[in-house]
Amino acid sequence: MGILSGNPKEEPLHYGEVFDIWTSELVGNSMIAGYQTLLNHAGDDDLKKLLVEAIETCQQQKKQVEELLKENGVGLPPAAPEPPEACLEEIPVGARIPDPAIAATLGADLAAGLVACSQLIGKSIREDVAMMYAQFHAQKVALGGKVLRLNKEKGWLIPPPLHLNKHHDC
Repeated sequence: MGILSGNPKEEPLHYGEVFDIWTSELVGNSMIAGYQTLLNHAGDDDLKKLLVEAIETCQQQKKQVEELLKENGVGLPPAAPEPPEACLEEIPVGARIPDPAIAATLGADLAAGLVACSQLIGKSIREDVAMMYAQFHAQKVALGGKVLRLNKEKGWLIPPPLHLNKHHDC
């Protein structure tokens, strides 16, 4: 049997997998700190719930990725310190991040995360790594759907020009 057969966890990671997994951990660390900061700025209760869900999802994914990196002898990237909690009313109005901008940021981050997960899945030669990032992808799809629904319900979605198919009777 070759080096890439048998139990995937006993197979070595290739350099592309190591780089992408390590990078996803670094980005995840930044996302957690960023969403904690955005939570301080959010006023809408539904948006706050989605931010808490995003933080919890990132933290759960972080644990899985850290375990994988440690099992493979890869050093962990630095984590941003947890930002302090702030009272929304104490943040000056001109310095606040408005709820529509927070929701748009969350949606854009999820879209970028879908692409990153897809690329890592495509590069992986270890089935366990591909499946883990497929799981992360599915979680991002589900959360992204909730963010889209919230943006529509709150009137925060700014669509591009809509194509209305006009049928011409000739």
